[in-house]
Amino acid sequence: MPPCIFCKIIKGDIPCTKVYEDKEVFAFLDIKPVNPGHTLVIPKKHYVNIHDTPDELIGKVAIVAKKIADAILKLGAKGVNIAMNNGVVAGQSVFHAHMHVMPRYGKDSFSLWVGKEYDGNEREKVAEKIRTSL
Repeated sequence: MPPCIFCKIIKGDIPCTKVYEDKEVFAFLDIKPVNPGHTLVIPKKHYVNIHDTPDELIGKVAIVAKKIADAILKLGAKGVNIAMNNGVVAGQSVFHAHMHVMPRYGKDSFSLWVGKEYDGNEREKVAEKIRTSL
């Protein structure tokens, strides 16, 4: 596996603008932010994505993301998007599990996805497949 840029950041080999750190979680400003304050929250131990990150640890990452989101709102953001891309087709470009905390101030360049409606009883069929797979 090639060296992970986020692991290098945690070790201090690559500089970052740190926002938060504890024993298991690290957070720093994204170098290409959606808006000022866009923060990445990561587990210190390397995991590729949500699927191989232990439940307890992903919970801790989410709790830190919430704390950062709360702080961002206190500073004047009108809303916050919290997102995690998992896999290439989902837009993941750094393969170290991470959550994005993205401040929103109104009109900006970030756009949300456009949903589409299910056909006929497709929704129930999809839900049943997911329930069966759980």
